[in-house]
Amino acid sequence: MKHISYLILAVALFASACGKKTTTTTEQLIELKKQRAELDQQIAKLETEVNKNDSTKATSVAVTVIQSESFNSFVEVQAAIEGDANVNVLPQNMAPAAVRSVLVTPGQRVGKGQTLAVLDASTTDQQIQAADAQLNLARQLYEKQQKLWAQNIGTQVQLLQAKASYESSLNNKQALVAMRNQYKVVSPISGVVDQVNLKVGDIASANSGAANMGIRVVSNDKLKALASLGENYIGKVHQGDVVTLVFPDLNDSIRTKVSYVSQAIDPISRAFNVEVKLPANKRLRPNMSCKMRIANYENNNALVIPVAAIQKTADGELVYVAENNKAKAVYIQTGRNSNGMVEVLGGLKAGDKVITAGFEDLDNGERIAVH
Repeated sequence: MKHISYLILAVALFASACGKKTTTTTEQLIELKKQRAELDQQIAKLETEVNKNDSTKATSVAVTVIQSESFNSFVEVQAAIEGDANVNVLPQNMAPAAVRSVLVTPGQRVGKGQTLAVLDASTTDQQIQAADAQLNLARQLYEKQQKLWAQNIGTQVQLLQAKASYESSLNNKQALVAMRNQYKVVSPISGVVDQVNLKVGDIASANSGAANMGIRVVSNDKLKALASLGENYIGKVHQGDVVTLVFPDLNDSIRTKVSYVSQAIDPISRAFNVEVKLPANKRLRPNMSCKMRIANYENNNALVIPVAAIQKTADGELVYVAENNKAKAVYIQTGRNSNGMVEVLGGLKAGDKVITAGFEDLDNGERIAVH
């Protein structure tokens, strides 16, 4: 077609040139190039229109036939395992003292009230010995004064003074014994020794500091998963919601329910705590991390499509549906989304063929070929 047009143009120009002897060869060349450019533009425009109207061409697409199905929405957050009973046991003595013996090792199971370590209490022991002597003397004097009083010998004041002296000595002895007990590191719970940060010869006291002194005892019988959620979830997560805890390191998961949802928002982090009590499991350890997936919505009769199939426009959310070998633009209303899928609340019906691949450059009514 192009060659014929050029030939006609050349003949016409040649005839014109023959009729006008005054036109130079250069001017003829310029005119021919100008007319050729105009013809090229017209030809390109016609070819575009022909290709667009060619009914034999169609855009290749992939579709998904949507059907009613169960749809769940989850809130997923990182969580950590903590023990309800996780104690770093410290010495209770106020005066610094040397550690005389450590009676446990990591991994050892201990009972509530069991002595874990003993500190040097020699000074207090000496005070107790002196208090014993004083108490014995006060007791003897009091008993003697009681006998004399029974024989109507002596005064009531003497009896009361002897009694007061005896009771004071007894209280002093009891106070020293209580102080002596503070030089023992005693476990307040039953559990397993996790860390021993005391060794013989260390100088320790109640003021030594929890970071570098003490014996940590952990009870794995009462573990919980703890997570923090942003305040935008405060009305979307409730006590009793089904939750799945995923442990990637163990290649395992636990399905249970939310035990507690905090009612207060932290003023700094703007978050609230969610707790999940865990069943006994020897594989779980305090400070282990996991993913907490809280199911906060369920629809057993939902229409669901991939989020990626939706296009955002100024008029709303749009998808293309395959209908009679053509792409039909449909505006939809969506609900919750989870794991790359979104619930469709309006605009589509069961059985519709939603175009999920090849829709990027489609126009409404454009011919398509489903593959």
